[in-house]
Amino acid sequence: MAWIYLTFAGAFEIAWAIGLKYTEGFTRLWPSIFTVFAMIISFSLLSHSLRTLPIGTAYAVWTGIGAVGTALVGMLVLGEPRDVTKILCILLIVAGIAGLKLTANH
Repeated sequence: MAWIYLTFAGAFEIAWAIGLKYTEGFTRLWPSIFTVFAMIISFSLLSHSLRTLPIGTAYAVWTGIGAVGTALVGMLVLGEPRDVTKILCILLIVAGIAGLKLTANH
């Protein structure tokens, strides 16, 4: 169950990272509310996963999911530049996440 919590925590991290772009420095009400809500959910789910997962593994996976997801949304939805080097680097992060999952004790 901890890995499910962690996966959803990562998804909400993507949501709040993207939401930050639309808050314009927290000057826009609804994007700011959405972003803060996503932050709370993300941290709460991360906290639940830490009941059984090691902090080093869980935090690295959480940030990895957020980094990869945010980079992909940026490229696929927001029109940010895509190049081979960027995609290879994203794949390295995915490999790191998979490696941490495979070597975790839980």
